[in-house]
Amino acid sequence: MMGRLTDWVLRHRLLVVLVWLVLAVTGGYLAPTTIDRLGFDFSSPGQEAYEANVDIVERFGNGGDVDPLVVAVTLPEGTTVEESTEELAAAYGRLAQPGWRVATPLQDTAGAAELVGEDGRTAVALVWPPQVEGPAPYAAALPQLEGALSGVTVAGAEFVVTGSEPLAESGGSERPIIVEIALGAGGAMVVLALVFGSLLALVPLLMAGVAITTTFLLVLGLTTITDVSFIVQYLVGLIGLGVAIDYSLLVVMRWREERAAGAGNDDAVRIAMTTAGRAVVFSGVTVAISLLSLVVLPLPFLRTVGFGGLFIPLVSVLVALTLLPVILASAGRRLEWPRTRAGRQVPAAASRTWHRVGSTVVRHRWTSALLATVLLAVLALPVLGIRLGSPEVVATANGSGPAATAFRAVADSGISPSVAKPVEVLTADRAEAVDVLSGIDGVAGVLAPEGPAWESGGVGMVDVVLATDPSTDAGRDALAAVRAAADELPDTIVGGTAAGDVDSVAGIYGNAWWILLIIVVITFVLLARALRSIWLPIKALVLNVVSVAAAYGMTVWIWQEGHLTDLLFGATATGTLTFWVPIAAFSFLFGLSMDYEVFILSRIREGHERGMTTDEATVHGVSHTGRLVTSAALILFLAFVALSTVPVVDVKIFATTLALGILLDATVVRGVLTPALVAGFGEFNWWWPFGRRAEVPGRRADEERAVSA
Repeated sequence: MMGRLTDWVLRHRLLVVLVWLVLAVTGGYLAPTTIDRLGFDFSSPGQEAYEANVDIVERFGNGGDVDPLVVAVTLPEGTTVEESTEELAAAYGRLAQPGWRVATPLQDTAGAAELVGEDGRTAVALVWPPQVEGPAPYAAALPQLEGALSGVTVAGAEFVVTGSEPLAESGGSERPIIVEIALGAGGAMVVLALVFGSLLALVPLLMAGVAITTTFLLVLGLTTITDVSFIVQYLVGLIGLGVAIDYSLLVVMRWREERAAGAGNDDAVRIAMTTAGRAVVFSGVTVAISLLSLVVLPLPFLRTVGFGGLFIPLVSVLVALTLLPVILASAGRRLEWPRTRAGRQVPAAASRTWHRVGSTVVRHRWTSALLATVLLAVLALPVLGIRLGSPEVVATANGSGPAATAFRAVADSGISPSVAKPVEVLTADRAEAVDVLSGIDGVAGVLAPEGPAWESGGVGMVDVVLATDPSTDAGRDALAAVRAAADELPDTIVGGTAAGDVDSVAGIYGNAWWILLIIVVITFVLLARALRSIWLPIKALVLNVVSVAAAYGMTVWIWQEGHLTDLLFGATATGTLTFWVPIAAFSFLFGLSMDYEVFILSRIREGHERGMTTDEATVHGVSHTGRLVTSAALILFLAFVALSTVPVVDVKIFATTLALGILLDATVVRGVLTPALVAGFGEFNWWWPFGRRAEVPGRRADEERAVSA
């Protein structure tokens, strides 16, 4: 089938080029429109906290799934809040805007004292203005609030607006996705130049450009059907860059190898497509299937990430199967300049370095397997202590901006960081709710000011400030106790972002096991069919799980526990990993890692089908794919490094997981553990109980060359 497709493509070269040109140019032209239509909704429809948040916003026009703004002031030494009540009251009076819900330390309400620091000089007021849709829900209210406080001081100290939203926005200046793509492409260009040493290095980048812009066009179509998360733009731009280059690299290197072996240019293209192209198809389908775990999850934003991610491998495969052979057949030989000149042959694909590595691993197979397994187990150990939710608020208060500096001062004064993420409680009996919730261990205070901004239609708002950040273990326990107590109160529901995080974790991971099981089963069937083996797919799946676990463990060690976080990112420990990162990282790493496994095992199987022993075939496969896999992995690693520069902590954590996972997988797992286990299990690798194994394309290619010679 691959041969027939390639023949058709080469007969209709102009048509193929024109179609891809139209798609790429249209997608590139409309890319800004696509990005503008992406959403920022992380809600969990159907979950208790989500329904509560919707009710809160409908009744009051604020709060719910958007945390309050924190208006902070730290008075000079020798001055206290108690001594400055008149000036503070005048300043807080400016916050009383129509439709704004406000809680200050001067109000006659339970819990007001918790808004003053232990130093007696630091005070905060919580403000819930009306919110708007988009990445900055307080885009309209924040300038109004800052204007109201402009020039207002208390004992010479100015007020600073901080909180979860300002801290998120102060993580860095907003910049277009093209910056990250340019960084990733620059790194890829360096690697490709070293691999090819000729203008041929431009071909994989060209294929990636076509794939990325075309995928953006498909995402634009998706936005007309449903809201699509802003995260998709980074996945399309950077994972698309890596995947498209990976697939192109595999085909181009095989084309080069066939030409070096004496095949004519068009014949080399056909052989490359029937061998490497076949591996590309199975790799792309495997990546796409792994992303189904996101598509079927109950969170809309993760489903759109899954759909967006699904487009990436499928479009990249189509580009590699259609446009790439046209480019190689039409201009491939000329693009070999200046590496090859008058009559010189193209360098062979086999790497002497990787031949030595493969030989060493095969010779010491069980020692290599044991050492690699121990290393992966040690790296995976931290995952046993993983905590999922949102990063602790203090962890987002990095940098020297006013919002970050002010929040660090608030936390240092002894005011609970939970003031930035209070638990929103909607109840019909505020007095009873305050009385019950105030007595719960782990609750610092309960805010229930009087006034129409806090009561509507027979129900009112009560905000619970926990003693610790709700992302900590103690904070989660306190939140669980608050929700349990609220269940016993009449007509009472609990919302807020902290409760929403807990529900999101339950929604994603509560039933994820059966989804992942289906993905594993489908992947096994595909790999078994592609490799004509029972054991090889099992081994591949087990190694993928081990590889992903090690990536999780390293991410927990760096971000959650804070090792190297300051050195690498200039940040502090988050204490918690963003709830959507593990499942999203699993989907991408599972598929991308399987790419490399398919590349290696396909070549090993091809060598075995040519009559080599398992040991010989293993060394043959590693020597021919080692350079390819490490180059492809390095390109993806650099793309994820570029992704980590995005000024959003959640994206940084995601990028860290992907970068470490790919690097670890391409070296320890595919470079050592895979060949060691294949060699260790010998002929058992090739057990296939379902009839005669299919003829391998590589052997037919050898025979065709022999006949033509």
